[in-house]
Amino acid sequence: MPADEELSSILNRRQAINTAMEEGKQVTPVFKKTGNIFTEFHEFSRKQIKEYEKAFNKYDVGRDGYLDLDELKRMMEKLGAPQTHLDLKNMIKEVDEDQDQKISFREFLLIFRKANAGELEDNDGLSQLAKRTEINVEEVGVNGAKSFFEAKIEEIRRGSKFEDEIRQEQEERRKEEEEKMRKMMAFREKAAIFQASH
Repeated sequence: MPADEELSSILNRRQAINTAMEEGKQVTPVFKKTGNIFTEFHEFSRKQIKEYEKAFNKYDVGRDGYLDLDELKRMMEKLGAPQTHLDLKNMIKEVDEDQDQKISFREFLLIFRKANAGELEDNDGLSQLAKRTEINVEEVGVNGAKSFFEAKIEEIRRGSKFEDEIRQEQEERRKEEEEKMRKMMAFREKAAIFQASH
């Protein structure tokens, strides 16, 4: 999006917010899409996001990057919380920011953001989905934080863990590249020996 269009969009949104507030309407915050799921959903660790992605992909039977109405229906049934057709449509509508009648992975993460913020009705479909697919923090690296205070301390450490995980991934990629280079050099040496002998 060109800069002038982006600025225009921001100003239009600001105007709409001001108008709505003047009319006494409630304004729902919109989180800026950064393009990087890990930075946009900073409240989750990289491991948690990857676990949520596994859960999402498990039910994305069409492998199109979306959960449509049928896939969401099957998901809720397998989670033991079947929903009516209307309830399923309402679940999608609540997080469907682009109004395409399906849930992208980013919108799927919005469910857990809303659950963490206490923005979901206790027994509605989305809260049931969030509770039943909640990632076990002990399995995803919160070092068995069992009490509230341990969990809070871990939350503070999560920022540095995020950096450590990135460094670890970069180190693994570097090692893979070194291994590829080593194999390529060995192949070239053998090829040179082969060519020299013929």
